[in-house]
Amino acid sequence: MILDRFRIDGKAAVVTGAGRGIGAATAVALAQAGADVVVSSRTEEQLRKVASEIEAARRRAVVVPSDLADPDAAAELAGRAAAELGRLDIVVNNMGGAMPAPFMDTKPRHLENAFQFNVSTAHALTRAAVPHLLESGAGSVVNISSVMGRIAGRGYLAYGSAKAALAHYTRLAAFDLAPRVRINAIAVGSVATSALDIVMTSDELRTEMERKTPLGRVGDPEDVAAAVLYLASPASAYVTGALLRVDGGIEHPNLDLGLEDL
Repeated sequence: MILDRFRIDGKAAVVTGAGRGIGAATAVALAQAGADVVVSSRTEEQLRKVASEIEAARRRAVVVPSDLADPDAAAELAGRAAAELGRLDIVVNNMGGAMPAPFMDTKPRHLENAFQFNVSTAHALTRAAVPHLLESGAGSVVNISSVMGRIAGRGYLAYGSAKAALAHYTRLAAFDLAPRVRINAIAVGSVATSALDIVMTSDELRTEMERKTPLGRVGDPEDVAAAVLYLASPASAYVTGALLRVDGGIEHPNLDLGLEDL
């Protein structure tokens, strides 16, 4: 049965940024497909709620509150996951982000922070996870990139540059890690998470985003979680180094930040 290829029964996964939004939806989806899951973010209360949903799927949840902006903390998470669950098969680097800002307000340190938060931490966790993935026989790494890593719009210099770097990091790492460890990325579009709270509570802004999105709606976290499951499971066994678009079809930013000319 083709649906069996989407099962990950008995596998162990770690998901960063798992307290809410895409990370939470991904952790629950992996559990519903059969995996035990280590969830990590800075807020323990949020993680406990996600853990209860994982346990409702009759899978084991391990809560690891941590500030993963520190690459050393990210690296330690791999060992913790393997020790707690006895193996490690799947890594989802979901943590990331950067605030929009005009060009002249974007200082070099803002770029450095964005690269560390989005790229260096993903590398630290992936690098630390590889020995455990190999010990389990093989493995899959999924990086959460962004549509802003491949299209251009005002205000996204730091964020878009870092997410583009993460996408290309994925392509390069795919060669380094083949054939036993696969690594892929997802270019995520506008998704209804806390990052879009201001937009989602404004009928005018939400209507603008929907109008500028070919599929006519803002994405749900479960849209991304389903794509992660595909890339983490045997269903994508012949896929590595890919950037999967989950963006509603947009080719231009679907929200104008209103930044004026210099």
